[in-house]
Order: sequence, then C-alpha cells, then structure tokens
Amino acid sequence: MAWRPDFSADGKPFYLAIADALAADMKAGRVQPGEKLPTQRDLAETLGLDLTTITRAYAEAARRGLIAGEGRRGSFVRGRPAEAETGLAGGAAASGMNMPPEPEDGSLRRAMSDGIAALLDGRLAPLHYQPPGGLEAQRAAAAAFLAPLVPDTGADQVAITAGSQHGLHALLSLLLERGDRIAAPAFTYPGFLAAARRLGAEVVPLAMDAEGLLPDALEQAARAAALKAVYLVPTNDNPTAATLPLERRKEIARIALRHNVAIVEDDAYGRFPASPPPPLAALAPKLTWHIASLSKTVSPSLRVGFVRAPGVREAHALAAAAHESAVMAPPLNVALVTNWILDGTLNRLTAAVRHEAAARMKEAAAILGPAGAHFHPEGYHLWLRLPAGADAGRIAAQAIAAGLPAAPGAAFAAVPGQPVQALRISLGGSAPRIRIAREIRRLDALLAQAGSALV
Repeated sequence: MAWRPDFSADGKPFYLAIADALAADMKAGRVQPGEKLPTQRDLAETLGLDLTTITRAYAEAARRGLIAGEGRRGSFVRGRPAEAETGLAGGAAASGMNMPPEPEDGSLRRAMSDGIAALLDGRLAPLHYQPPGGLEAQRAAAAAFLAPLVPDTGADQVAITAGSQHGLHALLSLLLERGDRIAAPAFTYPGFLAAARRLGAEVVPLAMDAEGLLPDALEQAARAAALKAVYLVPTNDNPTAATLPLERRKEIARIALRHNVAIVEDDAYGRFPASPPPPLAALAPKLTWHIASLSKTVSPSLRVGFVRAPGVREAHALAAAAHESAVMAPPLNVALVTNWILDGTLNRLTAAVRHEAAARMKEAAAILGPAGAHFHPEGYHLWLRLPAGADAGRIAAQAIAAGLPAAPGAAFAAVPGQPVQALRISLGGSAPRIRIAREIRRLDALLAQAGSALV
C-alpha cells in the first residue's frame, strides 16, 4: 500500500507537516528504507492538496535527507532519520551543499584520524579552555598561513574563531550599530545578510557583472550617504562564482580609502585556486578585515576560522566579541589545523580537494554547456541563469526533491523578495564523482524540460 501521511498541520504550513509526518513514520518503522513513495501528483490527489504543496513537501524531505529522487523511477525513502541528520545515509550532506568535495583517495579522512590520534596520545592534549582569540603559538601558525597572500601579518593581528561564520557574526556586531549602512553585491552570502539584518543594519545592494562587484556602484553608494563597511567574497564568489580582477580590486581599495569605508573580506575560497589573486587585505591592510577558514577549502567539520584584523587593538576587540558568543574555537580542531599548517599537511589536502573540484567542474561544464553558467575552473559551484519566464523557485524545489544539487537564486538576493532567474549548483560533498556526474545529467534534463515548457 502506498504511503499516505497521517498529519495535523496545527498551524504550520502543509508541506512542513507532510515532511514531519514522513520523518515520524520512518522513525516508527511504518515506512522502510528503499520504499517507493507515491508520485507527487498522486499524493496531491489523495490528500486534496495542490501539486505545488506536495512538491515543496518532497523538497523539504530531500533537504533533510529523508528521501532521494531517482528521476522517472520516482522518490524513495532513505535510511532512518537519525542517519540522515548525520549524513550517514548519504543524504543531503553527501552532495549538493556548498561544501568542498572530498578527495576519493581517502586522504582527508586518514589525515583527520591520524592527526587526532596523535594529539590525544600526546602529554599536552588540547582538552582545556583556550584564551580568547587562541594561543599565541596557534595564532602564529595562523599568521604564517595568511602571510603568503597578506604580507606583514603578525600573530597579534589574528583572532582564531569557531569557523568563519562565527568570526563574521562577531565582526559585524563589533562594526555595526542599528541603522548603519553596509554595502554588498546584489547577490551574496545569505549568512551575511541574516547577520547584518539581525543587527538592524541597512544592506545596500551594489550592481555587479560576471566579474563581480562594480566599483562605480560602491562609489555612488558611498557618496549617497555614509557607509560603515562593504562586504564581499572576492574570489570564486558565493553564489555567482565571480572573481574580481586585480584592477577592480585596486579600485575598490582606493574607493574604500577615499571614503573611509571598512572592508569585510570573506575570503572563504581565496586559497583554493593554485594561483590566487591578492586579497583586498593586501591592497588596503589598514581598512580590511580578512576572514579565512578551512570550511570551503578542506572540510566544514573543521570549525576553525582566522580573522586578520587591521591592527592589534582591533584583533583584541574581535577576540573579546567572539568570546562572548562561543567562548573559543574547538581546541582539538585548532590544534589539528595548527599541526597541519606547520607540517605541510594542510597544503597537500587543499591541493587534493582542488584536484577533485576541478575534475567535477570540468565534467559539469561539459554537460551543462557554457550558455548562462558562470563558474571558476577550480571551484565547485556554478551560477546558472535560467530563461526568462522560468520559475526558479519551482525548478529548484523539483531539483531538490530529486536529490539534485540546486539552490534558488532568490536565497542570495540582497533585496528581499526579489525575483531571481538563477540557480546555484554545488558539486561538493562526499558523493563519488560518478554520482555527481549522474546528478548533473539529471539536472540538465530537468532544465531542458523547463525550457521546452516555455516555448
């Protein structure tokens, strides 16, 4: 008998209630791993709901890792919910999220296993509280990691945080007050948008093109009214995959200096290319807060971020702000990353992840073709423009329901509610390369179907 959810919405949206009902039935054993679910159209007719609601329900279930789509074969139940939440069932965490691809040779897992074992075998295992901003030896290692791209970086200018998002939250709370204006590209990282708005700041959207933020737009915004700061992801931007050319970086630095605008440089991908351009912190070091981490270049499980402040006073203030929200970065993780920096393991792992990303991107570009897709050849996400008239949200929901690596462009819009005819496609995660290629072919078929429906 086909699964039929027994649910009461209790004020919540129907699509969430249906996804919750599926999770409950999986936990209770009323549906089993591998069981085929009714088609979206059949379930809509059975429940007397519109098809869009069921599409959203299946998309939500896929996002949680509860189900997987197999194209024309339909949607199937994955492992138990507890497995899906931890990624053990190969669910949503396996592919499609904005996370670096895992090398297929197992080098990352071996390095983590061996490195943590070595730490715990030592007499000074890092199992105690750490000072705000990290131990001096660890900050010195972080400075050595940053220095090749940001010269004259000393240990006292660096604060170690529990990942770049933690550093960004602490930094924005330090820089912004309610009503302050902070500029950002028209499409940008949702984590920044949420943090800035929570503080009551006004996000000023700036025009951009295929190469990123337009300096003239920053100049106009700074002249219109006081800007406290500008936020940008200069290399392999999330979501657009744009990389600012050197001359444009220099012009942005000149504008920021002229108008005394702080630069918040989220350089999450800056050390991923084999030959990266100089960051803004190297061009305007007295104004730039440079944020780096390993989440987008090695693994999101390493909750370690490095923030290079404009000066020592600023670094101490940031360390205190970060301490208020998370006390410290995970000591074992920081110790592991410190050792990797010092013995060269971090460079080797980054190179292995880069190689895997480049291989995936090359295959994806060949499948999807060049039309409308922006990507970095050493990155792992694409910004895919859709034809006029396409429903980006609906296509993204259908793609997610089928287990495909898509996110709607509207999620990245600096202007809330702005219609965006684009998808961000991510090729990261632990899924093998052959599965990534299969997912991209299915996405290509879905896009072709959506395009033909517009003719």
